[in-house]
Amino acid sequence: MNVEAYMNKLGQSAREASRLVAKAESGVKNKALLAMATALDNSRDALIAANEKDLENGRKNGLDAAMLDRLGLGNATIDGMIEGLRQVVALPDPVGSITDMNYRPSGIQVGKMRVPLGVIGIIYESRPNVTVEAASLCLKSGNATILRGGSEAIHSNQAVAECIRVGLREAGLPAQAVQVVETTDREAVGQLITMPEFVDVIVPRGGKGLIERISRDAKVPVIKHLDGICHVYIDDQADRAKAVNIALNAKTHRYGTCNTMETLLIHVGVAKEVLSDLVDRYFAAGVELRGCEQTRALAPRVNEATESDWSTEYLAPVLSIKIVADIDEAIKHINHYGSHHTDAIVTENYTLSRRFLREVDSSSVVVNASTRFADGFEYGLGAEIGISTDKIHARGPVGLEGLTSQKYVVLGDGHIRQ
Repeated sequence: MNVEAYMNKLGQSAREASRLVAKAESGVKNKALLAMATALDNSRDALIAANEKDLENGRKNGLDAAMLDRLGLGNATIDGMIEGLRQVVALPDPVGSITDMNYRPSGIQVGKMRVPLGVIGIIYESRPNVTVEAASLCLKSGNATILRGGSEAIHSNQAVAECIRVGLREAGLPAQAVQVVETTDREAVGQLITMPEFVDVIVPRGGKGLIERISRDAKVPVIKHLDGICHVYIDDQADRAKAVNIALNAKTHRYGTCNTMETLLIHVGVAKEVLSDLVDRYFAAGVELRGCEQTRALAPRVNEATESDWSTEYLAPVLSIKIVADIDEAIKHINHYGSHHTDAIVTENYTLSRRFLREVDSSSVVVNASTRFADGFEYGLGAEIGISTDKIHARGPVGLEGLTSQKYVVLGDGHIRQ
């Protein structure tokens, strides 16, 4: 296969399809999504059989248990995919909505209209359910998409893609509105991220290595985040019970997610009391603790933290702990070592909470709640395409609105500029 020619063909087809999808009515897009859900339900045996080929190949190739778990596609996962499609159907369509319409002194009206981005390339690893999530969000937001899943899920993704095509056909939309790359050749990724004439934005979903490579080599704008180095700061005016519950949940609810706390900051005035509550609970949960000198003086069982710990995303049952003098030191630490993802403060002081919201430079800033809430579903966006720590266009969980842009619209009645 000539990969360059193949990817250019996909790109050209996606560009043509994007013009049709952009003007599709909400009812048509919803009809396609519901038909996809029905096709998935009717194709369970074929989906599971295709997935078993990927799992068998994965075992032969030495994929670890965690990777095989993410790769698995059973009835429960299919149920989740179907429910996800129905949730996207229920979400309001952002395309065409007009806001901020105001009269100007000249008599014209000026406002902003939501419009699709065009063609979105999505590169992801392992989980075949991402194929449905990405396709549904891109379609509902009026975009065409090119999906490049990991080679380990090639059979599963192709089986899912057939269900997506069935849904598009039933709604009278072009099959090229959602295209799944059929080759496992890594050159396909290099082509996809360097086709600005066909692709408007790239969304990578995967490990840090994948995202770094795409960010470095892409000639197309990228919506991304590299790390999730998230913090919880417990202030000296925090409610102790709230603080303990939030700190435990932020770390132990799930270890391998980008919104999991990796560093706990504690005000020196309450450090002894808070650590007496938390250390035993973390150890009971199997969490390895690494602390600063002050932390270890109060809790000798905690291992010594190194400079690199403050800038490490563990994605594992490991937590670094630092005692700080005040909120100023906490904010300074977060802005220096953090990844601008999600950071939280626990305090009953309204003024300090407002300072934290204003001064912490992250895509999500949280008061008196766990960092684990930084998620499109929890924010009311429905499914999400990913989380962005960029500052341009989309920031934080990226849902339907994040997959659109705005253009100015002007209404006049024969007005001319004087």
